[in-house]
Amino acid sequence: MTFWLLLILGLITYNILQRNVATITSTPIWLLWVVMMTPATMLTLWALMMGQDTPVPPALALSTFLICFVVYWWLVSAGRIPPPKQPDRDPSTDPRSDEIAGSKPTPNLTANTDVQNTGTSKNLKQLRPIDTEEEHQLRNCFNWSVYALHSLEYRPQAVICRGSLRTNPERAYTTIRKNIESHFGDRFLIVFQENSRNEPFFLLAPNPESTTASSTTSPDSAETVKAKPSGNPTGQAKPKSNNGSEMMDRPWLALGLFLVCLFTTTVAGVGFMGFESAQLPDNPTWLLRGLPYSIALLAILTTHEFGHFFAAKHYQLKSSLPYFIPVPFFLGTLGAFVQLRSPMPDRKVLFDVSIAGPIAGFILTLPLFIWGMAHSSIVDVTENSNLLNFMELQPQFSALISLICRIVLPEGLDPSKAIALHPVAIAGYLGIILTAFNLMPIGSLDGGHIVHAIFGRNTARTIAQVSRFIMLALTLLHEELFLWTLLLFLMPSRDEPALNDVTELDNRRDLLGLGCLALLVAILMPAPKLLSAGLGF
Repeated sequence: MTFWLLLILGLITYNILQRNVATITSTPIWLLWVVMMTPATMLTLWALMMGQDTPVPPALALSTFLICFVVYWWLVSAGRIPPPKQPDRDPSTDPRSDEIAGSKPTPNLTANTDVQNTGTSKNLKQLRPIDTEEEHQLRNCFNWSVYALHSLEYRPQAVICRGSLRTNPERAYTTIRKNIESHFGDRFLIVFQENSRNEPFFLLAPNPESTTASSTTSPDSAETVKAKPSGNPTGQAKPKSNNGSEMMDRPWLALGLFLVCLFTTTVAGVGFMGFESAQLPDNPTWLLRGLPYSIALLAILTTHEFGHFFAAKHYQLKSSLPYFIPVPFFLGTLGAFVQLRSPMPDRKVLFDVSIAGPIAGFILTLPLFIWGMAHSSIVDVTENSNLLNFMELQPQFSALISLICRIVLPEGLDPSKAIALHPVAIAGYLGIILTAFNLMPIGSLDGGHIVHAIFGRNTARTIAQVSRFIMLALTLLHEELFLWTLLLFLMPSRDEPALNDVTELDNRRDLLGLGCLALLVAILMPAPKLLSAGLGF
């Protein structure tokens, strides 16, 4: 079991590094992977040599983790790739050669970008310049009374429009977006965000799904085909037709993964009932005993993911169906995910889509866990009791779980007693853990989206860093949280911006988001002694 968990952690770690780190550093990914896997490998070797019952000294575990994290940060920083430089242009073929001779920058914009961030400009493809007339049109899109434009900065893949905000952010974004679309159609994604000094600016990037006639420029010709308005005033990218490669167009794959996950979780449920899975070929009817766990867990996961799915559909965002991840051991699954294919229009939509999953999943999780706890039994504590031992669970590590136990099984709070969870209670317990993990205010997790929507990207990044070290401190109390903490340190701390990333939420959404963060604290915070003292223990 330990080997399989280490293997899964290694695969997840490598995938995260490949997707999020390979584009920002030239340091070999395998080297970064070795550094990040060192703490987990050390803990695994300790368990094999010293035995599962001998805990790792907290000082050794913490020092190893911190040293590896510092080495990882240094390796990433040492190989960090600088932003791509602007390619040199031939003045004889540039429609604005008279301005190139002066001090003004050459305006360039990538139309259909296929850029690999290697620090050089030779990989830039299909660059499209903005000529004098187009720049004049762009400047006219900024009303002085709405957003006073000060300067345009041209990058290989974007145009940055800096100025002063003269009205509320929502009105500014709506007005400027409509003005730009009236001249350029859906040629650009129009992003309104804040820099590190909380100064709002507009960023125009090529829309990869634009239906506008794109302009192309070859090295041998300066002729430019200008964009025409597409008549799509919504600002939303239209879906491409005949794109069978997109996951959202493959419902049979989603169904197949679900059925495989149903089987693997059923087998895992048989194990939780005390039967050996190796005996299933001789007694296939035993699979029925694993269905309570399997159906309850998959119902929680499905409800969570469809919460995201239907919220995305409500706002006309393109979204894949839920895709389950089956594994043939332990829990039977690593969860499920929904992939969004559309940019978030604003922080309100980001908030609603992100919070819909945890709320929907927890609404189903809570009654299932309560019912399962009511059908669980009390056993004596042994030295094997921990957070992952479902047959000897002590609930005092969580205030919320202890409160539920206080209502349903009050004797389970006795320090000398533990709870042997019913299979449905195991599914509910995992649902609570899943809710807590997704509500962590870090990066692309649901909680990261929520704090981003409430406080903005800059503050959300600070909250993410603090949350990581709080989880590291909790790992000293419960070493079973090490895998959780390691994954949080691997995730990027900053979330992707919404198109309108400046307009703030209303008070109702702020309160709802803070309530979900309070739920996270209630799950992770140890039970206060007063809760057990009231029972006379």
